[in-house]
Amino acid sequence: MMDRWREGFGVALGGGGARGWCHVGVLRALQEKGHAPGGAAGCSMGALVGAAWAAGKLAELEEWARGLTRAQVLSYVDLGLGQGGLVAGRAVWRILDDLDVPERIEELDRPLILLATDMETGREIWISDGDLRAAVRASISIPGVFRPHRIDGRWLLDGGLVNPVPISAVRALGFRRILGVNPNARGAQPCWTRPKGGGLWPDLAAPSLVSHLPEALQGIFRPVKEDEREEDVAPDYLQVVSVAIDILTGYLCDTRLAADPPDALLEAVLGHIGVLELDRAAEAIDAGRALVEADGDMLARLTA
Repeated sequence: MMDRWREGFGVALGGGGARGWCHVGVLRALQEKGHAPGGAAGCSMGALVGAAWAAGKLAELEEWARGLTRAQVLSYVDLGLGQGGLVAGRAVWRILDDLDVPERIEELDRPLILLATDMETGREIWISDGDLRAAVRASISIPGVFRPHRIDGRWLLDGGLVNPVPISAVRALGFRRILGVNPNARGAQPCWTRPKGGGLWPDLAAPSLVSHLPEALQGIFRPVKEDEREEDVAPDYLQVVSVAIDILTGYLCDTRLAADPPDALLEAVLGHIGVLELDRAAEAIDAGRALVEADGDMLARLTA
């Protein structure tokens, strides 16, 4: 047990790809109510948002995210086939450089732990110091999408694989009161419905992006053709990867939250937003803000 608890409350920011933009709305709403968290732990998109928040750059991140278009999102895609994932993920450096965040985690304004998964051992890795950009990049390494990232001799994957809403990491920071934010609550939604237009990223079929790939691999991004019926076409690669991870981490999340519950839990039902549909940030941000506004007792539980 901690000899001395930190004042205030900490927040655990779960993963979820584009759904994780809801963290921006949650944190902004808390700030406006005068109850900003004292520290955070995050995995996957929660790591990116957490880094911006801990650097005091949340407003800038929100402005940038709300303005994202599909074309701008695609400009960040650096294909890296044959190296453990479809996307190399160098855009993390561009995004964080544009936000002008510190180089190192220990230089942030607020305490932060970023989570990744050790590919060799399967254990969760807590990163609380060192290169901020590298830590965020490791934490967002969605298997099959982003190539793993190497830090200190270890190949690291998405932290959400082992701790989807990292309550335990926030507790380790010394906070007695903890808010958990889960962007992946299913509610009554099915695990998967075919996106309109036939794919999470139909525009990725643009020849300028994938014409250099083997023909068989171009189908990974292929939308449903005009002469095809959507119901007759199998789910594409990204849909299968996304849904499989959603199902596995969903059950793990339920188990871990039951074993180590936070004092308050906000759960966003955003399954209709694809993991890679980053241009739908405004929708997810607004959903996060609405969660705070709808839970009138939450702040009382966190500040009691």
